[in-house]
Amino acid sequence: MLTSAGTGTTDAPGRGSAVAEDVLRVPRRRQLTGLLLAVILLVLAVTASLVIGSRAIPFGTVLAALLTPDPSSTDHTVVLDLRVPRTVIGLLAGLALGLAGALMQGITRNPLADPGLLGVNAGASLFVVAGIAWFGVTSALGYVWFAFAGAFAAAVIVYVVGSLGREGATPVKLALAGTALTALLTSLITIVLLSDAEAFDKYRFWSAGSLVARDLDSTLPLAPFIAAGAVLCLLAGRMLNALALGDDLARGLGQNLVAARIVCAVAVVLLCGSATAMAGPIVFVGLAVPHIARRFTGPDYRWILLYSAVLGPVLLLAADVLGRVLGGSGEIEAGLVVAFLGAPMLIALVRRVKLAGL
Repeated sequence: MLTSAGTGTTDAPGRGSAVAEDVLRVPRRRQLTGLLLAVILLVLAVTASLVIGSRAIPFGTVLAALLTPDPSSTDHTVVLDLRVPRTVIGLLAGLALGLAGALMQGITRNPLADPGLLGVNAGASLFVVAGIAWFGVTSALGYVWFAFAGAFAAAVIVYVVGSLGREGATPVKLALAGTALTALLTSLITIVLLSDAEAFDKYRFWSAGSLVARDLDSTLPLAPFIAAGAVLCLLAGRMLNALALGDDLARGLGQNLVAARIVCAVAVVLLCGSATAMAGPIVFVGLAVPHIARRFTGPDYRWILLYSAVLGPVLLLAADVLGRVLGGSGEIEAGLVVAFLGAPMLIALVRRVKLAGL
């Protein structure tokens, strides 16, 4: 319950929620226009992913391959066996990473939160390495269970360490805890790989963060996990809006903080674990996408999550296409391109955002 300033009266929870939503409101036309633009960009990114590559294939041929495939056509084989799988994986992994980044920034109230920066990807990677080296796991469906366990363990450790002290889980402490944990887990990954040459051969390509050489038979079974995480995101929008106002005010508005954090944590584990198992530990997608979305949505997480689900695939597919173009006869992995583009954005955010304790 909230007390109105200067009156001593008590606002009803419903009225408090309405006031909170008024604070978050941005002109609907701006939100819808931005969403339409994002969808158009997604269509263009998917088209480019199917058309552009080391082998030039006209758009008409791509359509023919999708609608009336000819097994004897080399171009059709390239489209269906190579470009369609990596496009689908880019869509799923990009959606998962975009949503996970928005959730992490909302639940921690940390503008630098990202599955890669807070150690979640490193935790998933360590457990996947253990699965490869000690249990002989070779498929994305096998990786995912190890990735879930590693992502959950890393998220818990970072939050616990970042919560130590009187100030609680401040953005700076969470970022530092995530950085320290990532360094530790990376060292452990290196130790495991140096002791097992066969595991290193399997891991080195996956770890670069790539959409290529993944087949749909082993990756599409991960789609239900991403769908479940996305559904939880739909439930989390109002929760994150309440949490953005601070824990005390969120409680006053009737928000169950424990339930909100559990829902968001489960969603993050499902999304990060699936994306990491599917495409490797790709960083910066979850960092960049929510900040781009806020330029059109304002601080309303219901819209931020919706935008992130569209812009995540746009960024990842665009990076994949750019890697094909810049790589010439070879390719630059999408994860490397995203990291190259994301590093300047991280520096700009650190310079612009005033973080508590800095």
